[in-house]
Amino acid sequence: MPIKALPNAIILDHAECERARVRRDRRYDGRFFSGVRTTRIYCRPVCPVRPALGRNVEFYATAAAAEAAGFRPCLRCRPETAPFSPAWQGSRTTVQRAMRLIRQGALDRAGVGELAARLGVGARHLDRLFQRHVGASPLQVARTQRIQRAKLLLDGTALSMTDIAARAGFASLRRFNAVFVEVYGRSPSDIRRLRYKAV
Repeated sequence: MPIKALPNAIILDHAECERARVRRDRRYDGRFFSGVRTTRIYCRPVCPVRPALGRNVEFYATAAAAEAAGFRPCLRCRPETAPFSPAWQGSRTTVQRAMRLIRQGALDRAGVGELAARLGVGARHLDRLFQRHVGASPLQVARTQRIQRAKLLLDGTALSMTDIAARAGFASLRRFNAVFVEVYGRSPSDIRRLRYKAV
C-alpha cells in the first residue's frame, strides 16, 4: 500500500502511487489523491481522464490536503465519492475522534477551540496533529466535507441551492456559493446545468 504510518508523519511512496495512478488501480482508490500542477485539479487514482505526465503530479494522503495545497476536485472522478482514506488511522485516536465529530458537524456549529476541548487537548495541539496525520487543518477538513456533501446533494437531488447549503452544513447560501466557486472554479448552478446537459 502506498501510505505508511511513521511515528511522526504519513509518507506516500511516490513510485507506488505513480504506478497505481497510471494503471488506474482500484485497490488504491481512497488511499491517496493526485494533484496535477498544470491544471490545479486533484483526482482519485481511478480517474478516467488521460493520466497527466508524472513530472506534473503531486500526491496527497487526503482530499483535504490536496485542497489545502490549492487543488480543485475533479468533476470526472468525483473525489467526494471515494472511499475515505484510512491512512491516518491506527493509534491516532485523537485524530480519529476529531474526524468522527467533524463528520457529525462539530465544526458546523462551533469552532476548533470547542472541538479541541471536547477531545481534551488544546486547539493548537489539535491543529498540529491534523497537519501531521491528515495534511490539513481541522477547518480545512470540515470545509472539504461540507463541500463534498453539497456536491453529492447537487448531483443526486433536485433540492434548491438554499436547502443544499443548509443540509451540507453551510451557515448561509452566500458562504456556500463562495466556497463552491473557490473549490470547483464554477458556481453550483453551473455544475447543475452541466449535469442536465449531459443527461
